[in-house]
Amino acid sequence: MAALREPLKIYIVQSLACFKTPQQVVEAVKQEFKLEIPRQQVALYDPTKATGRNLSKKLKLLFEETRRDFQDNILDIPIANKAFRLRELQEMYESWGKNRVMKQQVLKQAFQETDGRVTRQEITGKDGQPMETNVVYATQKQVEEAVAKAQSEY
Repeated sequence: MAALREPLKIYIVQSLACFKTPQQVVEAVKQEFKLEIPRQQVALYDPTKATGRNLSKKLKLLFEETRRDFQDNILDIPIANKAFRLRELQEMYESWGKNRVMKQQVLKQAFQETDGRVTRQEITGKDGQPMETNVVYATQKQVEEAVAKAQSEY
């Protein structure tokens, strides 16, 4: 195994801290640094694995800080934001024009993004008692069947 310079070690540690696999890191190193290293060497820089137990304190600390920042800053990833996803879905919906099938799929996706539940009320109470309102959580299949039934009635 080749001896790695400090900037490359930092790059590998930070990549692993951001949940990249050793194979993904190998490919990124090859592309960024024009250097081929084996997966096993990359695995040495992951302190969460047995192979990384001898990692220096400095690199372990860097790994922990990078992982914590990566997990805490999910808002930096646009697709992780519900408002962003709904805006994108709105644009898709508008772009489908008169294609009802595709528009319906976008509507279904938007429904899942917002709540994903269907509510239903009982029509009659037990033994003539006053009617109670029940919230029912529907499966994906039940939602699809309800949508199909509504479309056939339309």
